[in-house]
Amino acid sequence: MSTLSDRPNTALLVIDVQNGVVGEAYERDAVVANIATLVDRAREQGARVVWIQHSDAELVPGSALWEYVPELVRRDSEPLVHKRFGDSFEDTKLAQVLAEAGVGRLVVTGAETDACIRSTIHGAFVRGYDVTLVSDGHTTFDKSRWGAPAPAQVIAHTNLYWRYQTAPGRTAAVAETEEVTFLA
Repeated sequence: MSTLSDRPNTALLVIDVQNGVVGEAYERDAVVANIATLVDRAREQGARVVWIQHSDAELVPGSALWEYVPELVRRDSEPLVHKRFGDSFEDTKLAQVLAEAGVGRLVVTGAETDACIRSTIHGAFVRGYDVTLVSDGHTTFDKSRWGAPAPAQVIAHTNLYWRYQTAPGRTAAVAETEEVTFLA
């Protein structure tokens, strides 16, 4: 149903589940386990798994903080997209990777909810993709000392408002890990 013609396929985006991003994240182990379940399911159902890896002054390429968490292992055949901005599409090859795979629907997981996850789901939606946010597959760390709500509230709010996102010819959805399927 996306506005991208001839793109019937679905991809799982695994965004920034790196040691330096999720090390102190809310419910880290449960979220990483849910993402691992989704990676396995996507592979079993023949969906593309696309890994997104952020770099900046704190996440230096090659450093331990920059590396993906050890519980999640990318296969050599699965694309790895390097990014420097919140929106995983911004100044990256993500759109090209998805176009080549005929992807019009994205299932989004990762971190951080209030940064790269929100930026990417909006970026995908305005680019014509159908976007499903996995409600128990994204997380953030506690930023309340800077005035943000507690992580549980950030996650709940993001799940709430994404459920009601609308645009012509596209769908926004929220689903729990157990509900997600990659089959058409």
